[in-house]
Amino acid sequence: MTETTGHRYYAWVIVAVATLSLVVSNGLSIGGIPVFYKSIREDFVSAGAVAADRAESFIAFGASLTFLCSGLISPVAGWLIQRFPLKILMLAGCAILGSGLLLQANANSVAAVYASRILMGISLGFIGVLPCVVLVSNWFVRQRGIALGILLTGTSIGGVVIPPIATRLIEGLGWRSAMMILTLIIWLILAPAILFFVRSAPAEIGARSDREGQEDSFVEGFTFGEAIRTPIFWIFAFGAALIFYPIFVTSQQLILQAARIGFTAWQSTFVLSGLFAVSVAGKFLFGYLSDRFSPSRVILVCTSIMFASTFLLLDLNQTTAFLFLIPFGLGYGGAFVLIQRLAADFFGSRDYPKILGAITIGDTLGAVFGGLITGWLADRYAGDYTIGFYGVIAATGIALILMTLLNLFGPRLTSAPPVEVENF
Repeated sequence: MTETTGHRYYAWVIVAVATLSLVVSNGLSIGGIPVFYKSIREDFVSAGAVAADRAESFIAFGASLTFLCSGLISPVAGWLIQRFPLKILMLAGCAILGSGLLLQANANSVAAVYASRILMGISLGFIGVLPCVVLVSNWFVRQRGIALGILLTGTSIGGVVIPPIATRLIEGLGWRSAMMILTLIIWLILAPAILFFVRSAPAEIGARSDREGQEDSFVEGFTFGEAIRTPIFWIFAFGAALIFYPIFVTSQQLILQAARIGFTAWQSTFVLSGLFAVSVAGKFLFGYLSDRFSPSRVILVCTSIMFASTFLLLDLNQTTAFLFLIPFGLGYGGAFVLIQRLAADFFGSRDYPKILGAITIGDTLGAVFGGLITGWLADRYAGDYTIGFYGVIAATGIALILMTLLNLFGPRLTSAPPVEVENF
């Protein structure tokens, strides 16, 4: 096997393991966890641990804690990624995620639930999007768009696969036993795959990245300090934050509105899994298109589709719910991929982990504010999320404006000279 052939083979092994990491980590902490919300809410309300008129905010705050902590840990994770092997960090993430789930499965107080959600959020800094994107980006340059598109389907696949499994387990064993059983996926599948296959960079197997016509001893890009002084960073960061506002609300709270208007547990699960399933197609489609057209144009299309579809949330029923899933899922999947890609395209790879970590904080704050505002409004309106969905429309509309500005001004601010570094 030649060096080139060996690299190409192992690069896709890396994509497979990184994708598995996102399937498990996001599936258990974000995409799959909403099917537990109804059972958790009823359990804690009936036990007197949570007041009935605060139940929606209790659920929203717990989910927001996961997002918030995943964002706050990102700069720390970005710093650690540049100093320690990714394998070690990812194994640590497995241990933290598993501990968080076990804690929640045995929780009898609000504080214990919140502590478990904090652990889940911290785990994402080590086995979530940031480390996995950095890992795959280390192995790909020319095919980065399609590689990241495949990778980031993992966040959606977790939301497709975990909810029906969890729903069946909850029906048969109760939510606590179901959650404990699901942790076996971490210990028996994900951790061994990371242990045996993860390599931080091609040099660890004696190969090179797929840079074509470039020396590996040169890395283009801005320093973190240079990046945050550019207007395009703030336009991009605020736009990404506002894109994550509707992503959070629809992935975490739409299922509660579906249950409120009469959907069965399985119909609600299908809405959640359907959203993530369609987003898989969006990630493949728009990741592929971003290798062939301007990525900033592609994210503008994605945001436009998201914005147009959000109006369907105002009159939610069995028909409009499923009509909403298709355009929004496609747009959300594509935008998710493009945010990760554009961070590298705009600012280069020199300080990519730090820059993406800072942008992730913005994503997180957008998601957290979206979840808290929507949950608070739902409590004010007896569990009805419709008023909160107006905020989803507004956030997505502003994101569309910012992505338009990105297309108008972005190309002028995206070049930086190569900086010589050591081979890796």
